[in-house]
Amino acid sequence: MRSFSRKQRISAFAATAALVVAGITAGTATAGPTEQDSGMKAGATAAKLTASQKTSLIKQADSKTAKAADAKALGLGSKENLEVKDVVKNKDGATHVRYARTFDGMPVLGGDMVVHKSKSGKQTGVTKSTKAEIKVSTQGVSAAAKPATPKAEGSKAPRKVVFAMTGKPVLAWETVKGGLQKSGAPSQLHVITDAKSGKKLMQYQGIHEADGTGASMYSGEVKLTTGGSDGKFTLSDETRGGSKTTNLENSESGDGKDFTDEDNKWGTGKADDPQTAAVDAHYGAQQTWDFYKDVFKREGIAGDGKGAPSRVHYGDNYVNAFWDDSCFCMTYGDGEGNKAPLTSLDVAAHEMSHGVTSTTAGLVYAGESGGLNEATSDIFAAATEFHAPENKEDVGDFLVGEEIDINGDGTPLRYMDKPSQDGNSLDEWSANAGDVDVHYSSGIANHWFFLMSMGSGKSELNGVSYDSPTSDGSTIKGIGITKAQEIWFKALTENMTENTDYKAAREATVKASNDLFGADSAETKAVEAAWTAVAVK
Repeated sequence: MRSFSRKQRISAFAATAALVVAGITAGTATAGPTEQDSGMKAGATAAKLTASQKTSLIKQADSKTAKAADAKALGLGSKENLEVKDVVKNKDGATHVRYARTFDGMPVLGGDMVVHKSKSGKQTGVTKSTKAEIKVSTQGVSAAAKPATPKAEGSKAPRKVVFAMTGKPVLAWETVKGGLQKSGAPSQLHVITDAKSGKKLMQYQGIHEADGTGASMYSGEVKLTTGGSDGKFTLSDETRGGSKTTNLENSESGDGKDFTDEDNKWGTGKADDPQTAAVDAHYGAQQTWDFYKDVFKREGIAGDGKGAPSRVHYGDNYVNAFWDDSCFCMTYGDGEGNKAPLTSLDVAAHEMSHGVTSTTAGLVYAGESGGLNEATSDIFAAATEFHAPENKEDVGDFLVGEEIDINGDGTPLRYMDKPSQDGNSLDEWSANAGDVDVHYSSGIANHWFFLMSMGSGKSELNGVSYDSPTSDGSTIKGIGITKAQEIWFKALTENMTENTDYKAAREATVKASNDLFGADSAETKAVEAAWTAVAVK
């Protein structure tokens, strides 16, 4: 499954060394996903904010006075400006202001940072993508190095940027190439080239698909929140920010046509009824919204109280689904022979979680940060399944895409207990992890999350058996998915930046656990031991 960020505001992170802890038996809590958060510092978790409160908080942080004060405290140059992307407020009043950065009016790709503040507004620390000084010159820029404007539909003319993802910041061009990917999905290929030499510095895809070859859409009988009235109900949900599900009728563009129904009883459970795919897509959007709201007090995918549309019946025989930041929406194909829509709950939660990553850390969809981006979606897809009301047809588990049967033999797309079971994913980190496809390098963080939640060795939950190894032979005792997901979310929204790699992810989760449970807590020891168990040191 592939996904990414809202209009991709990329920045970079200069990885710092993380703590090294030997693989030890860690944690004292039970491994069950429903374990209560006893011992958690309530003040360190996100405060519940209404949409207007969130808007007010961002507006306050975005004031000239506030940004000037932070820029001065950070020692930024006169040509550097800050742009507020998001603000997280904790229950204890502490805030975490996420900034994008510009230099001489140009976006700095790799310049994002999170400024941490106490309740009184005093700056307590900063997490930067890069520690390098942002200073570039337009002298010596060759006109020949400027890329030609792509002709394909959806392309965007080159824009001048500062590339600070790695090494010394340089002047660069960012070009977006539209058209279609090989799979048939829309393309938004971002290509970054050096403005002086024309050398390609990096590229990433802005449209992220779900990998699939055909699956049955089925979650049993579900409750749906709809709009309209007798005789003309619609799949619109005003209780969740105006979320709605529409019918593309096999087209590949547009907002889609509203579904309507006379008696508010939707679908038949079979793919030959156009409503059936819409039922599961709408249900998936509901459950994902509820998960983030109930668990993290986040109203909507972007945290702005607004819903994210879902579009079904994309294309013809399209064996995929994708998240698109440009429309901030989910789109589902009907699968092979238009008989197997890719609309299972974990597919929906996975793809929509890419929108959460986009509006928080913005992890670039390439290299190790891309693996962490993909893993974040797998992690919160599993967490959404466990959070959803009991569903005997699709129980909570640590398998990815088990319902859609993309392999045609009943096996899932990915396994979190031992990722290498799929034949491609990594169980542990190695020096070439950044060169591996992000869907497979995600296995490192997926494995870490499983060890955190369930522990190592053999276990069973909801009728699913697991057997999770460790790279160093250590024994890990899980602390439960409830605590594990809190740690990951806090790290993602407060401590990770666009170019965070695995070592930096270890540091970010350790910091998050310290804030939530204490530096000497069993939870923090479990975080460190689980990372060591997947060879991230």
